Amino acid sequence: MSRLFIPVNAQDHAEGSDSAPVTWVEYGDYQCPYCGQAYPVLKAVQRALGERLRFVFRNFPISELHPDAVRAAEFAEAAAQVGKFWVAHDLLYERQDALAESDLLAYGQEIGLSSQMLRRAFDGAFDAKIEVDFSGGVRSGVNGTPSLFINGQRYDGARDVDSLVEALSRAARGAAVHA
Repeated sequence: MSRLFIPVNAQDHAEGSDSAPVTWVEYGDYQCPYCGQAYPVLKAVQRALGERLRFVFRNFPISELHPDAVRAAEFAEAAAQVGKFWVAHDLLYERQDALAESDLLAYGQEIGLSSQMLRRAFDGAFDAKIEVDFSGGVRSGVNGTPSLFINGQRYDGARDVDSLVEALSRAARGAAVHA
């Protein structure tokens, strides 16, 4: 079983408390159809687990298959600079069929990102952050998206809400026993 090579840290995008008994990491690609299908499932699981869960997203754009994935990741990283990463993350998955640069510029206006900030992002301002996420994923055994890790261990089980809630709840119980 693969382990998370780079531990969750302050550079990550996280929802939920650092003290949550379960940390769930997704390596994702905004243009990946499997990530798009998983998005509403992952949101439902987050709602079900509530305070027991910290959810972390790391960029893993597979640009050879998804030509708009890197620009979408750059857009999300630009949004993070003004505290809107999760707004951008959700918007990108909800509008996954329209991720061309012109779409991203329009989305930027919609959520309050300046075109100057986005131009800077598209010129590579956040490429190092995206590369750190990507290379950490490769070193963790990620070979496709979405790839999920529960408390540092790769999860390759079923991807439906009930199965994920059970796996995460089991991890939370295990964390409580070891606390």
